[in-house]
Amino acid sequence: MLPLAGAFKGKLIDPLIMLVGVFGVSLPVYWLGEVVNLITQKQLHGSVFSWVPPLGYVPFSQSPGQWALHLLFPWLTLALLYAGIYARQLRGELINALNEDYVRTARAKGLSERRILIRHALRCSLIPIVSLFGLDFGALVGGAALLTEVVFGLPGVGKLTYQALQNLDLPVIMGTVLYAAFFVVLANAVVDVLYARLDPRVRHAA
Repeated sequence: MLPLAGAFKGKLIDPLIMLVGVFGVSLPVYWLGEVVNLITQKQLHGSVFSWVPPLGYVPFSQSPGQWALHLLFPWLTLALLYAGIYARQLRGELINALNEDYVRTARAKGLSERRILIRHALRCSLIPIVSLFGLDFGALVGGAALLTEVVFGLPGVGKLTYQALQNLDLPVIMGTVLYAAFFVVLANAVVDVLYARLDPRVRHAA
């Protein structure tokens, strides 16, 4: 659905998708998480959200269903922010790609707009998105979901870092920083490999 904003620039669906993107980027994760907890755990818990479990965490090995339910709203809360960022970024890249010479050549050859959008314009537009995703994924695995873990009571690296900062536990802080740095470097290496898959020019240059 993200490419629709760029593919239908100037039409009704474009501002609607961008509105969702701005909405997601503008909301702080900790505030949105507290609002979600207020609605699902208190205000509407007895009626609409009676199926939502209490805050906390259940291991996957103990109960896969409860594991997914406990992580559902933390996932959605965290995803809203990044969906907004990626939507705006991909829209700009897609609009630029649709004005490139290779797209005009593909249209001159008689290719359908759907094929041009998916096989040509979108593929090249994904390169900066892959960069952003790689950095974000590495940071999240390394503990960047700190606020989400604290708000929803999830035991993770982010919450461990938060507790270490409160207690000024320097060895734990140093360990979590090194842990985060490892995954950021690993994500960068994976992104470099994916570049060659997405952009043939990178393979030829190598």
